[in-house]
Amino acid sequence: MLKVWGRSNSINVQKVMWVVAELKLPHERVDAGMQYGGVNETWYRDLNPNGRVPTIDDAGFVLWESNAIVRYLAGKHDAGGLAPIDAHAHADADRWMDWVTSTVHPVMTPLFWGLIRTAPEQRDPRSIQENAAAMEGLAGILDKHLSTRPYMAGDALSMGDVPVGCFIYRWNALPIERPHLPHLAAWYARLTGRPAFREHVMLPLT
Repeated sequence: MLKVWGRSNSINVQKVMWVVAELKLPHERVDAGMQYGGVNETWYRDLNPNGRVPTIDDAGFVLWESNAIVRYLAGKHDAGGLAPIDAHAHADADRWMDWVTSTVHPVMTPLFWGLIRTAPEQRDPRSIQENAAAMEGLAGILDKHLSTRPYMAGDALSMGDVPVGCFIYRWNALPIERPHLPHLAAWYARLTGRPAFREHVMLPLT
């Protein structure tokens, strides 16, 4: 059985658990990281030397890095679905996964931490304002891309939607003003119609 280590409020664990639920994979999730600890224990560091979550064990195959896990599970269990077979569609999905890591993560993470995991009296208003403005620009890129397709890599949900969807949920849940972007909003509404997304991604921000 697939085993997943990681707390449910971790965005990187949410990516994995969304895919696990979409594919209806038998699994066990074990809370780890932050208040749950475990990640600095020797046994965990032997699995994942970074001491971060998530980590999976799939019948003896250990893998860490959330996007790599999403690609692995999609490719193993849903080739032609979450993992597109067409080379162009696969590369497109892959591209957006990397874009989230390289471009969205550096903006959304300090914005999230500044508003959710920092006490009000310790917040940096300038940093929050700058990152909120930067995120509006990135959301505009997504809106333009989604004006020509219902999902990130074409006509169907793919692994490319997973990291983007997790971050856009957080963006929508933050106590900030956001522009109305119709194509992004329509795509997001399609995600919220998926039970796996609602169960594993649409959780209170903590």
